[in-house]
Amino acid sequence: MTTPSAEQASMQPPTGAYVPQTDPQPAAPPLPPTSHAAPGYGPVVDHDDLALDQGRRMVKAVQRSIDGAALSHLLVTVPIGLISLAVVASVSALVNPVLGVLVPVVWLLSGPLVFNRTVESAIAQRMFGLRRPTPEEAQRLDVVWEQVTRRAGVNRETYELWIQERTELNATAAAGHIVAVTRHAMDRLPNSRLGSVLAHELGHHVGGHTWAAMLADWYALPARLVGRAVLALVVVLFRTKHWAGIACGGCMSLAIVQFLFLITVTEGMWWLVVPVAAGPLLIAWLHRRAEFRADAYAVGLGFGDALEDVLMTEARAAATPDVPPQGPGQAPLGVPAIPRQYPGLPPAPPQYPAGQQHPGQPASSDGLVAKAAHTNVEARLRNVRLVMSQQLHH
Repeated sequence: MTTPSAEQASMQPPTGAYVPQTDPQPAAPPLPPTSHAAPGYGPVVDHDDLALDQGRRMVKAVQRSIDGAALSHLLVTVPIGLISLAVVASVSALVNPVLGVLVPVVWLLSGPLVFNRTVESAIAQRMFGLRRPTPEEAQRLDVVWEQVTRRAGVNRETYELWIQERTELNATAAAGHIVAVTRHAMDRLPNSRLGSVLAHELGHHVGGHTWAAMLADWYALPARLVGRAVLALVVVLFRTKHWAGIACGGCMSLAIVQFLFLITVTEGMWWLVVPVAAGPLLIAWLHRRAEFRADAYAVGLGFGDALEDVLMTEARAAATPDVPPQGPGQAPLGVPAIPRQYPGLPPAPPQYPAGQQHPGQPASSDGLVAKAAHTNVEARLRNVRLVMSQQLHH
């Protein structure tokens, strides 16, 4: 058996595997297969393959918490949050001294507003481009979501289901109560696979990843806007190709370097500058850990095989972006299927050319975005198989 890495070994699956409840009454008949049209993506798969649990439903007393990845995300954002507070206070004080005290307080108290249902709906539509499900979509989502929340012991009414118009087999967790699944996933995934991606997003909510990320982004926003504005101004000055613009850009660059040296070395505020500089790398690593934890949560709910199949489909789609996405278990022509080997950690899927990009990702001239996406899928596959093998050993 391959020895797991330190990062993977720190990932613990949920306590015990999911055991379906015994049904004293006959199970309800499954819904008839839907006929969603997916032009250009091949025949529609049979959706009704999810075993429906019946009987009494157990709801946990604690619906959500905050795990290490979410807490670390908040702590990493504290330094840039302090800079944001200084930016808000300085800008408002320039307008009015009274506002310099009042506005920062209001801004600090505004963070929890992002969890208001009305505000969340606006965020879902305006920022993420989500839409409400149609009656057909809502009927199918209701069946799958009921099974996911039943296994998790979570109140299904706590979260709202939305649809995202993207050609990926994916779902999204946002704010405090939003779970969105792509229309392509609705069209192409059977209920068991759809349940696995919904269980993954529920894991983000239960672990506190979504609300922690939302708060972190909100309180870091003023500092990031100022930083981007200054950087954009310097770039514009250098692009003028005029001696005056280049001179001004050079002076601004030297002033920024001098300012950073002053507060870091002379003033001894390295504890603020270093975390801000290393913040993006730390947050990217924490996002990866959060993905692993959400995957482990879905495996613990009994969706391990289904989630593995979805990840393998994403890996094959990333390897052959010109081939139309296939349904679960269907390998594109010329792409070998990735074998499953249990127990133990199987070999990772083959590496993909760096020039190819994952569907839905922005084009990148150097292929770094595509390479990061591929590595993420491969790492998640390894982690899911590791958690499943640990579950079998237990």
